[in-house]
Amino acid sequence: MIYYKSREEIELMRESALIVSKTLGLMAEEIKPGITPLQLDKLAENFIRDHGAEPGFLGLYDYPNTIITSVNEQVVHGLPTNRPLEEGDIVGLDCGALKNGFYGDHAYTFAVGEISHEVKQLLKVTKDSLYLGIEQMKAGNRMGDISYAIQSYTESFGYGVVRELVGHGLGKKMHESPEVPNYGKRGRGPLLKEGLVLAIEPMINMGTRRVVQKADGWTIVTADGMPSAHFEHDVAIVDGKPEILSTFDYIEEALKKVNGVFI
Repeated sequence: MIYYKSREEIELMRESALIVSKTLGLMAEEIKPGITPLQLDKLAENFIRDHGAEPGFLGLYDYPNTIITSVNEQVVHGLPTNRPLEEGDIVGLDCGALKNGFYGDHAYTFAVGEISHEVKQLLKVTKDSLYLGIEQMKAGNRMGDISYAIQSYTESFGYGVVRELVGHGLGKKMHESPEVPNYGKRGRGPLLKEGLVLAIEPMINMGTRRVVQKADGWTIVTADGMPSAHFEHDVAIVDGKPEILSTFDYIEEALKKVNGVFI
């Protein structure tokens, strides 16, 4: 069942989304060669609690941490570890927060120091595809319009679009109906209506679209070991048009302070 939100509920969801946005902005200030994902995880947990919210992922489906840290070939669901990040890595950070009974949930893939031109392009194309998908989130469109926009753009660069993992509805539960695939056909799927709130999240691989799950039961990696990128926003339909509840502004302001970091 799809739960449509009132204007008041959407404003409460914006509060939760912006806590996640600010948390990711803090992460942007801290990500550099030598820091460990577990250090980032602790910083994120403290920041979320200090802002009157609860970590949205901690304990969800028995997940043991506050943030998801997916490095290089890890697509999503990477567990934070004590392995220091290295120059040239990329790390996708996915974060959630629960406040006023509603979840915020979004993600950004960061460069660690200097990265190759090829990986920069992967990040840019994946991020651009997110906004192309969001443009299609209008009342009267179908889910497939979002999915097609993401798939057609990213595949034009030869990238692989992950099938097994999708975006989702968002609200009082972290994962609500409907699913938001990053592949599909225009004019297909559920009708998009006023009050719908989605977490749209392209997961795009440099090589094959195929993925495998590691023995830890969480981490999803590309089948060919090539890098993967992940970007995510929370978006509501307000007055028939898409309204982004989360923001990358805090991230981009932090990255501007770091010389040479890709934005």
